[in-house]
Amino acid sequence: MDNDRTTPWDRFLTEQDRAVLARGRFGRRMGFGQRPAVVVIDAQRYMVGVEGEDAAWPSSCGDIGRQAVGQIARVVRAAQARGAPCFFTRFELAPDGSDIGVYRHKRDLLDSPHWCLAGTLGAQLVPQLTPAPGDVVFVKKKPSGFVGTPLLGYLIERQIDTVVIVGGATSNCIRATVFDAASHNLRAIVPQEAVFDRIPISHAISLFDMDRQFADVVTVDEVLAYLDSVRTAG
Repeated sequence: MDNDRTTPWDRFLTEQDRAVLARGRFGRRMGFGQRPAVVVIDAQRYMVGVEGEDAAWPSSCGDIGRQAVGQIARVVRAAQARGAPCFFTRFELAPDGSDIGVYRHKRDLLDSPHWCLAGTLGAQLVPQLTPAPGDVVFVKKKPSGFVGTPLLGYLIERQIDTVVIVGGATSNCIRATVFDAASHNLRAIVPQEAVFDRIPISHAISLFDMDRQFADVVTVDEVLAYLDSVRTAG
């Protein structure tokens, strides 16, 4: 892994950990490809809540999420300006819980308009993000943006080789989507300021795990410079 950059996980690593990473040559840069797409994972109202009202939003990531939304919007606008496709996922569940699956064993179905139930305010995309003509919005029911969705088919049809993955939460749906992207031999890029989580240590260690094996964790500025340099992917 790069030794000359500061990362969110630096403070959690021991010298022994660093020796293991060096010996195994983990964390090389895969780099950007030629044809990018942006995949926006669950940037929904239920994920970020409302400033001063987070107690009423049971899954809100609070200020951390709201700050990340501003960075996500920068990435999305840059991609749209270059004609690179953006895919927006929305995680939503039927109000009766009929499609929650095994998740019901880990969490209660929350009867709240501020959660992710279909047809509620909470399930909507945040208002700071506006899909452009040619962008695609679809619902997912599982953590990964690939499972049970048309995402892979869209990426293949557009000959995409690089997916910039933003949104939340880092330790759940971002991580699952990154691992599946790598399993499909896509270059996965994670701009660290444009992903967010409810728990800071989960965010940091998940970024570490992704960067170590299956993705490049970079800055938003690096992604913006890349998007400005590539030809239109559409």
